[in-house]
Amino acid sequence: MIAEAMQPMASRPFRIDRFWKETYDTFSMELMPLDGHTFSFEPGQFNMLYVWGAGEVPISISGNPTKNHILTHTVRAVGSVTKFMANLKKNDIVGVRGPYGVPWPVAEAHGHDIVIICGGIGLAPLRPALYYILHHREKFGKILMLYGARTPDDMLYVKELEQWRGRFDMHVSVTVDRADASWRGNVGVVTSLMPRFHFDREMTIALVCGPEIMMRYTLLELSKRGIMEENLYLSMERNMKCGIGVCGHCQFRHFFICKDGPVFRYDRIKHLMLRREL
Repeated sequence: MIAEAMQPMASRPFRIDRFWKETYDTFSMELMPLDGHTFSFEPGQFNMLYVWGAGEVPISISGNPTKNHILTHTVRAVGSVTKFMANLKKNDIVGVRGPYGVPWPVAEAHGHDIVIICGGIGLAPLRPALYYILHHREKFGKILMLYGARTPDDMLYVKELEQWRGRFDMHVSVTVDRADASWRGNVGVVTSLMPRFHFDREMTIALVCGPEIMMRYTLLELSKRGIMEENLYLSMERNMKCGIGVCGHCQFRHFFICKDGPVFRYDRIKHLMLRREL
């Protein structure tokens, strides 16, 4: 710990133990630490992943927080580093710094109903929260997950979605913006699913992640249904670079996304949503 505090930008080497495609532009990796130590994190936190010869990027942790011998990341190949990363394979080495950031308040949510609402790759940082909630199922009330993707081909974790939909102790509803001939489900944005469900105004805690405009309208809809703003949480992911609040790239008015977030309580930042130049 002392060495880590003295070298905050130093990475630990991890070996890729599994590497697989989730969709045409998204992949997952299971990483094993070369130093033999375990890796603990809380749902909603992220790591800085370093690829030699390409650079470093912040990536949310998408694995199970109760299994600290495996570190899982799901990555969309959209920039130079992540596109390079998409060509890695089993046994390649990546550097890992972290975990960083404010997690989802899953322990504080004991005794509440939980609604998880996510769009696109926003399911990845919420998946650890769902693992935690299902691992401690007796500590929560109703569980509802609403997931939206652009098309059926953009949906993450398809097999797990089917497993979750098959459970009797939670409800999962899925929608796509654009359907193909094979799709038999709902078509429309994720907020179009909300009128089907009743939310207990005082007992419900909402965890929301996805494109910023999707989160804005989702949180407005939840507020209209009377859910208290102090029970609404979202994950922001703007321009993080160093991960430790030093470089200032992710400054969001008086917040640093990497240090004060990425998970925020909605009432703390709602007046800043959709402002690009903060």
